Amino acid sequence: MKEGVVTPPDSEKDLQNVEGSLNTEEEKAEEAHIQLSKGRFVLVLVGLVLAIFLASLDFTIISTAIPKITDEFHSLQDIGWYGSAFFITTAATTAHWGRLYTFFPLKWTYLTSIFFFELGSVICGAAPSSTALIIGRAICGIGAAGLFSGSYTIIAVLVPSADRPKYSGLMGASYGLASVVGPLIGGAFTSHVSWRWCFYINLPVGGVSCLFILLFFANEPPKSRPDWRGMLRQLDMLGLVLIVGAITCFILALQWGGVSKAWDSGAVIGTLVAFVVCMILFVIEQWWLGENAMVHSVMIKRRTIWVGSMFSFLINSAFLVTFYYLPIYFQSVQGVSASTSGVRTVPFILAVTFCVVIVGQIITKTGYAFPWMIVGAAITTIGSGMIYTFDTHSPAGKWIGYQILCGIGVGVSFQVPVMLIQATTKDADVPLATATLLFIQTLGGAFGVSSAQAAFQNTLLKQLAITAPGLNPQIVLDAGASELKRVIPEQFLQGVLEAYVSGFRECLIVGIAFGGAAFLAAFGFRFTNIKRTAAAEA
Repeated sequence: MKEGVVTPPDSEKDLQNVEGSLNTEEEKAEEAHIQLSKGRFVLVLVGLVLAIFLASLDFTIISTAIPKITDEFHSLQDIGWYGSAFFITTAATTAHWGRLYTFFPLKWTYLTSIFFFELGSVICGAAPSSTALIIGRAICGIGAAGLFSGSYTIIAVLVPSADRPKYSGLMGASYGLASVVGPLIGGAFTSHVSWRWCFYINLPVGGVSCLFILLFFANEPPKSRPDWRGMLRQLDMLGLVLIVGAITCFILALQWGGVSKAWDSGAVIGTLVAFVVCMILFVIEQWWLGENAMVHSVMIKRRTIWVGSMFSFLINSAFLVTFYYLPIYFQSVQGVSASTSGVRTVPFILAVTFCVVIVGQIITKTGYAFPWMIVGAAITTIGSGMIYTFDTHSPAGKWIGYQILCGIGVGVSFQVPVMLIQATTKDADVPLATATLLFIQTLGGAFGVSSAQAAFQNTLLKQLAITAPGLNPQIVLDAGASELKRVIPEQFLQGVLEAYVSGFRECLIVGIAFGGAAFLAAFGFRFTNIKRTAAAEA
């Protein structure tokens, strides 16, 4: 069998009919895939794992840096944007990358996504203002969408469907590793060098990944694709504008409401109305476009895909609320450094990483995925509820144990929907199915973090009037999350810390709600064995 050529594993004779067979109803569990030598396959796999690590590092490393960033830019109100800008563009362009991977060679499209990510990292590192940082985060999100979607798509053409859960678990482990070292690296850079190196560090990692994919991933045979007009129609640029506009309006309303503007002000009501209108237009436009839509109607009609996407949206929201606001609690309330706060979040992330890897292996061997989502969502909800009990002087045993509990819940369930879709979707549909799930999952990050930020700010301001009467709330908002003890007068400090704890707890209520909803959504799956239904619709 010739290396670098697309060919079925069971017959050389069918080589000329591969593209057609991928789209037929007669497609079987064993699929056409690119054959590489073992050495090249390993190096490509390393490149993919590094790329997932790269993208994952970008939104985990910033968690411990955010308090210092708010100090420098006096931008406590922008905390939600530092995460949401990344998630918005990641979600909004994931489907477009899925299309691009079907139009153009996987290799060069994937390398393009790395370029976008590196460009955004440079802008973030050199950002002179909070606005510039947010723009850089948005560009990073565009690249990350291509990396996440492309990595799973490349795996789908390199390995048989029965083996994909194992490699999906490996991708999840890379995500988990970045989650572990991200806060530690971010905290170390922020405390001892500069928070800007949280973004510059992406450049060498991306360079290595780019080199491995460039040198060792095989070029595919030319793909048949529509002309440029046809491609533009299928890329659904109007849908992109509508969904980005909708989410932006939603976040602006939450950012303004009750903080800089009253909830019944024209600006807040107007942005909420614009959000609803844009979402309605988006749904109508997606229905009208049919197979050319950003969210393919055929994908949504498949139970495994739409239930998996809903579950991923909810569990990702619950995870990121806890992940983003734990460092703020440690640095603001308990007064530790950025590097120490990174160390203190390790129990949470280690639990997530360990469980992602173990559950991936168990599902590969047993084929049963459904129970892990039920158990994981339940434990996530309980763990978030326990973290809610943190106060200004919570001991180490409490914040270590409760983080581990919550991390176990996230870890055993987070990667399962991707495994289900990879194992039960026909190969021709894998890119779009994966893109659909990642699109909706990443939207969960944008909605979750922005909702938590709104809850945090509104509760903080409300509680300041009770716990620190006489203190101008704007002083707290301008102080930055890690500068409280230096900026706030001593007689008000304890009251401000209590208000911060109240705001943090309100964030956890948001996480609890998302976790509970994920638990209910998990019951929408059929109880099935993916080893016996590989490459068949669930």
